[in-house]
Amino acid sequence: MSIDVYSEAMTTTPRTAALRLVLVRRVSTAGQAADGYGLDAQEADCRRWAKAQTGPRIRIVHMVTDGDGKGGKSGTSLLDERPGLMEAVEWIAEGKADGILAPNLDRLARELTVQEAVLSYVWALGARAFTADHGEHLEDDASDPMRTAMRQMRGVFHQLDRGLIIKRLTEGRAAKGERGGYAYGAPRFGQRVVDSELSDDERENEIAETMERWRDEEGLSVRAICARANSRDDMPSKRGGKWHPTTVQRLLSPEAREKARQQSAKARAERKELQRRERAARLLAQR
Repeated sequence: MSIDVYSEAMTTTPRTAALRLVLVRRVSTAGQAADGYGLDAQEADCRRWAKAQTGPRIRIVHMVTDGDGKGGKSGTSLLDERPGLMEAVEWIAEGKADGILAPNLDRLARELTVQEAVLSYVWALGARAFTADHGEHLEDDASDPMRTAMRQMRGVFHQLDRGLIIKRLTEGRAAKGERGGYAYGAPRFGQRVVDSELSDDERENEIAETMERWRDEEGLSVRAICARANSRDDMPSKRGGKWHPTTVQRLLSPEAREKARQQSAKARAERKELQRRERAARLLAQR
């Protein structure tokens, strides 16, 4: 009798439900996807950690990715700029997952404010956040300020690491440019990059000289030069498409080229400022 009761208890005791997590991966550059801590390595680390957990058991129910082999996704991107992370949040909001799992906090974000915004959003949904290198990141508790401090300290060093990388790249490009080398950016018409150095492109220089002769010897206008060049198959533009009068004007006039450079720099600065303001507004909206 007692054996039957014991056997029945063994067969009817419910198994502890597994915690359903969405695996979150991110690469910041296409090169990182291939040569650095790539997507496959991140997934392997997360699955290895999940398999080792027994209390509670972990079940990875979905996987999302920001960035791929063609282009990365910056760790400073906000939540609404990360399609993969947004998809993970949607799974939580729809009740299909109980939390997120990332390889480490660095893959969630490389800026402290973004890291904290992501975690706060996950916690606000009643979900949990895990990383394979740490385990669960518990929600802030007034009785344990060290918990928050240590998590944020990791975020500070991730942000510092990113800043140092950018600093080294910027200084290296500036030093190379000062030495007369090729630093970055698309080379102008008449030049090309060979083994990371600028060199003359003979074919393009011949095209530029031909256009100059049309202007100086035949008195053709910029639009006439543009039309004649477009009517020929042996005078492609820099990118292989049709010539535009503005492009021809810049090619034939150093003054127009300098003016275009200044306008381009101003436009880039304005776009950067607009992006900064929009990002600040989104951060404030997430508070």
